[in-house]
Amino acid sequence: MSLMGVDTGTTGVKAVIFNCDGEILGQGYREYPLIYPGPNGWVELDAEQIWEATKEAIAEAIAKAGKGDPVEAIAVSSMSETVVPIGRDGRSLANAIANLDTRPVVQAKQLEETLGQWRVFSLTGHPIHPMYTVPKLMWFKQERPEIFGKVWKFLCIQDFVSFRLGAKDPAIDWSMASRTMGFNVLQKKWCREVLDAAGLSEEMLPRPLPAGEPIGTVDTKVAEETGLSPKVVIATGGHDQPCGCLGSGVVKGGVAMDAIGTVDCITVAMSEPVLNETMLKNNFCCYPHVAEDLYVTVTWSWTGGILLRWYRDTFASEEKSVAERMGVDVYDLIVAQASKKPTNLFVLPHFTPTTGTPWMDTQSKGVVAGLTINTTRGEFVRALLEGVNYEMRLNLELLKEAGISVREVRAIGGGAKSQFWLQLKANIFNVPVISLHVSEAACFGAAIAAGKAIGKWKRMVDAAENLVRVKEVFEPQPDEVSLYEERFALYRDLYPLIRNWLHRIYLLSSA
Repeated sequence: MSLMGVDTGTTGVKAVIFNCDGEILGQGYREYPLIYPGPNGWVELDAEQIWEATKEAIAEAIAKAGKGDPVEAIAVSSMSETVVPIGRDGRSLANAIANLDTRPVVQAKQLEETLGQWRVFSLTGHPIHPMYTVPKLMWFKQERPEIFGKVWKFLCIQDFVSFRLGAKDPAIDWSMASRTMGFNVLQKKWCREVLDAAGLSEEMLPRPLPAGEPIGTVDTKVAEETGLSPKVVIATGGHDQPCGCLGSGVVKGGVAMDAIGTVDCITVAMSEPVLNETMLKNNFCCYPHVAEDLYVTVTWSWTGGILLRWYRDTFASEEKSVAERMGVDVYDLIVAQASKKPTNLFVLPHFTPTTGTPWMDTQSKGVVAGLTINTTRGEFVRALLEGVNYEMRLNLELLKEAGISVREVRAIGGGAKSQFWLQLKANIFNVPVISLHVSEAACFGAAIAAGKAIGKWKRMVDAAENLVRVKEVFEPQPDEVSLYEERFALYRDLYPLIRNWLHRIYLLSSA
């Protein structure tokens, strides 16, 4: 028996087949583009493009795995907040409004005026912000009534892909439902108070279930297109971050997962929900883990790997050519150029339409400070990585103030394959950073959920503890830790000092 986990991210989808010992049998990957339709802060995705890419990734994984150990169950991990309007024929009615999109500023403000930040946070575990799904649905209702009136269901990407796979009655797991900002994280059901204030109906949303529940079998046409059997069970998966936690063994307090992909995201497991003023002040969320009886909080910078992609596409044409000629990863070539010691450059990684935590600022901009005529390409590359990790260190410090300490970080995602990147994190965070034998932990977590749905194991927590294996531990290096402590103190002052000036630049670009 084998299990498949599918992870649909912001810019690409991975499909990975695992055997019952957690070994990878086959995998596939496809990219898709972000769409910028014009207005500042608008970011979209073509859901049909995501679906086609998903089928191709699944087919590639099956072809590579061969027929010796057929897939018996599949579950989907996905990015959060992104929402697709679906008509009664099952087709998307418009582009998906992406997680990065911040257009519903007015709608978020309406919710704040009606219910208040603390009330929404205490119910849903999420501070009010235009990034979340509920304000996006309000925007559809107010600004695109001709589409809203035709909607059968609004689906996030996890439940959209599961629906297209063959789950005819759309279902969403608790972790993904929470990311809509319309789900009661303590009662674990749709939050009628928030939905009523938003003018939304629960009937337009998928049914919420725990992760690891069977919700259907693969459609016969999809089976023909992908190579899956129509007997394959579809299970509820989860939000990519808690799925990654499950797949990296982050199933107890004090341990965190750092997903180093398009977005750099640290997720911390908690035995009890933490909903206090410090969490709200710093825009930290609290919601159910995909693993049983646990909660998580998530901190992130939107510019993780996407910042290196920007560098690749803007400055690294030569490296791209060399990588194609040699058959190697272009990112390996770029990171290999990085300076061997800490830089005196400071990159504020606010390059996307909204920052991540703790600021959640829709008007900030990226900054590179400390450039001189002698600055080298290697220093610039390292500074990009340092900037993202300073931002993540800031989040860890603020989590500690909220009562959540981290003593160990487990790294997953594409960036976790880089020893340089992981050692840099250990030195900036000043905690051990661990790599795992399976770096694609979000897919692995989804596969564990799929296994539970067919009775392979009773508890997903037990499966994770038995299957996840440590590959290498990167301990903080005292000399560099000392240098980064000094630099982090400077970095922490950067955004507060120039925030108002950055907002003035935003006004220029939005004029």
